[in-house]
Amino acid sequence: MSYETLLTDLEDRVFTITLNRPDRLNAFTATMMNELLDVLDEVDGNDEIRAVIVTGAGRGFCAGADLASGGSTFDAGGSGSGVVPRDGGGRVTLRLYECVKPLIAAINGPAVGVGITFTLPMDIRLASESAKFGFVFARRGIVPEACSSWFLPRVVGISKAMEWVATGRVFPAAEALAARLVSEVLPPDQLLPRARELAVEIASHTSAMSVALSRQLLWRMLGADHPMEAHKLDSRAIHFMGASPDAREGVQSFLEKRAPRFTMKVSSDAPDFFPWWKDRPFE
Repeated sequence: MSYETLLTDLEDRVFTITLNRPDRLNAFTATMMNELLDVLDEVDGNDEIRAVIVTGAGRGFCAGADLASGGSTFDAGGSGSGVVPRDGGGRVTLRLYECVKPLIAAINGPAVGVGITFTLPMDIRLASESAKFGFVFARRGIVPEACSSWFLPRVVGISKAMEWVATGRVFPAAEALAARLVSEVLPPDQLLPRARELAVEIASHTSAMSVALSRQLLWRMLGADHPMEAHKLDSRAIHFMGASPDAREGVQSFLEKRAPRFTMKVSSDAPDFFPWWKDRPFE
């Protein structure tokens, strides 16, 4: 499939999405939003894809919203109907949140504004030593978007989140690592190889169904008000997977000291309670 703002590649069951507007430091546009939404549907629907890497072309990861239209960049206008238009970055973030494949951000350069907030629902964030980060919204006269008021405090804590948001300053990869915004900082030439190493490990050694269920259990329980909510879902999931062919294969391959051959497909073999979230504010 061909895109205007993205490059895609599938190798060894690892799907790489490259933001591809290098002349604009891969700045976010409405076209990029729509193409990301489309490609994520492809990701979830293709059982050959076991893990996803998102990175940027050229020297930038994503410089945030494209400001080419000047002072009206963030003015969505209105039809007089009273309907508030949806934030584009938030649409992408929510779609990433619902993804059934593990997501790895390989942040190769500047990641500012939506260029960092849309990575917050990704599962692993790796950064190049040349990467820089900024939640610069207050310096542009707007507020954090892309659901980052929910994600960012959960990732780094409320104090650090508010410091970055209130100052709007740009900070280096070392500070991002210290605050656990990213899990590793690597030399530029080691960034993608490390991302692929993690992705291939997932693809080669785990059950796709186990990972899909686990990803949603962990993320959605961040908002649960009691561990009993996790216990209810854990019980259903372990009951289902415990009787599955993947569980039998996982145990047998361990006993036989060989690589597992998991066969379950997320597209067709999911339990009837997955997804268990039904009520959504938007479709």
